[in-house]
Amino acid sequence: MNAYIFPGQGAQFVGMGLDLYENYPVAQELFEQANEILGFSITDIMFEGEVENLKQTKVTQPAIFLHSVVLRKVMGDTFKPDMVAGHSLGEFSALVANGVLTFEDGLRLVAQRALAMQKACELKPGTMAAVLSLEDAIVEKICKEIPGIVVAANYNCPGQLVISGEVDAIAAACEKMKEAGARRALVLPVGGAFHSPLMQPAREELASAIETTTFSIPSCPIYQNVTANAVTDPIEIKKNLISQLTAPVKWTQSIQQMVVDGAALFTEVGPGKVLQGLVKKISRESETTSAVIE
Repeated sequence: MNAYIFPGQGAQFVGMGLDLYENYPVAQELFEQANEILGFSITDIMFEGEVENLKQTKVTQPAIFLHSVVLRKVMGDTFKPDMVAGHSLGEFSALVANGVLTFEDGLRLVAQRALAMQKACELKPGTMAAVLSLEDAIVEKICKEIPGIVVAANYNCPGQLVISGEVDAIAAACEKMKEAGARRALVLPVGGAFHSPLMQPAREELASAIETTTFSIPSCPIYQNVTANAVTDPIEIKKNLISQLTAPVKWTQSIQQMVVDGAALFTEVGPGKVLQGLVKKISRESETTSAVIE
């Protein structure tokens, strides 16, 4: 069975999408439409902007979404998914790809999500840290023991878990992780505490936007970050998408469940190859590839 996976924040690079824009009329049309919807020229930043500008959450998220969705559109009829999943932001790309959201609605929601998250970061400063070579249960236990807000945020693959929360709590947790045997516990260069309770203001803001957006029945199941299970009910998809901002990304569990349900080939649609690397660490026997345009 064919599984298509869509990357999240961190996969961006200057020049992303330019080849699509130059070679495919449908891509050019969608990029120009995006500039209009967003109210600024995101293509200028994506194609030839400064790295620092592309790193801003309000730019990064729509940029990665655009690259993924435009690439899927260019693939045309070669895109034949039995199931889809997206890492954090990538969940929105996956929902456009399997027909739950229109391109326009997906882009508007991603833009609102990015701005809401940026505001939440400014309201309550926080950070994230990668913890390597420590069992999930030990990481979770240490998080519970630390004063303040610190939670497991991204279950990326076995031995790689990202924690999120208040700056001091993250620093204290990192020390404890190292003492417990972590190979590394490294604070990440991110703008805030994504997928933690500190994102509650963003969650509330995004909830009203999601509730008023039309979600259609998908062409295939989506394995959502919050549950790691196959979902096809639009009402449940909405609920999980809202919860996602303050809940952990269960990527390891999602891939494991997709394999159990028959996924044999995982195709990454979007910039980079990060997800392919994670899939290989989660399920060695699974095949991975990048989206190919014929």
